Amino acid sequence: MASTQAPAPAATQPQVTLYWLNHSRAQRIVWLLEELGVPYNIQTYQRNQDQLAPPELEKIHPLGKSPVLGISLPDPADPAKQKQLVLAESGFIVQYLCEHFAQHKTLLPKRYRDCQEGQLGGETDEWMRYQYFLHYAEGSLMTNIVVAIVLDVLRSPRIPFFIRPITGSVVSKLFSIFIGPQIAKHLAFLESQLETSPSGGSYLCGPHLTAADILLSFPLLQARERADELRAGEGQAKLAEKYPKLWEYLRRLEQEPGYKRAEAKIEELQKTK
Repeated sequence: MASTQAPAPAATQPQVTLYWLNHSRAQRIVWLLEELGVPYNIQTYQRNQDQLAPPELEKIHPLGKSPVLGISLPDPADPAKQKQLVLAESGFIVQYLCEHFAQHKTLLPKRYRDCQEGQLGGETDEWMRYQYFLHYAEGSLMTNIVVAIVLDVLRSPRIPFFIRPITGSVVSKLFSIFIGPQIAKHLAFLESQLETSPSGGSYLCGPHLTAADILLSFPLLQARERADELRAGEGQAKLAEKYPKLWEYLRRLEQEPGYKRAEAKIEELQKTK
């Protein structure tokens, strides 16, 4: 008599929630989730009039910043209960998601060359670039962008009009002697990295879009917003008139289907608020 065996229960799908803040780096995580094909929910927050994040975000993570990602899954100690993972910091969120959901996608490059698994120096050029840019985007590059964003406040309507000419003059000088040259150095570096992309690729880590490209999109968009006023030095061309490969690369990122889906999703959510 033939016996039948009940099919194994399907693995519980983790419940992923992105805590999204307007005008923040969280939009990159929406794009990444779209590329990974991971089902997710979005809980949106709006900045206060002072442009700071609302205090409600501190209930999710003590620092009250965005993006923050919550993942609910069965607790290994008691499968009947749910365990909540709370991930903060863009680079960590990207790395964690890709390690668990991108094994069969080009978003995460192959780590080792054939027959060199686990060997020191056996990593592929694509993977080495990918790892570097995961840290570079939020470290070296974004640091300069944040300084520019903060300085912009000192010449905005948020500053009393009678002292704005003074603060505006100081900020313009800082942009000229420090911010412009520093950002120009990074844009020139990225331009050279595109020129030497592995396998003649059109992305920074090779021929395929990776999560590192997604992570770099936000600081590059912020740099482009200021490229018409920034120069590498006195008498030099505006940054918007230099680095053609880099600006074309950024336009190409904006045409990615996942990027467009992410934008459309947030626009729809904003309409329902």
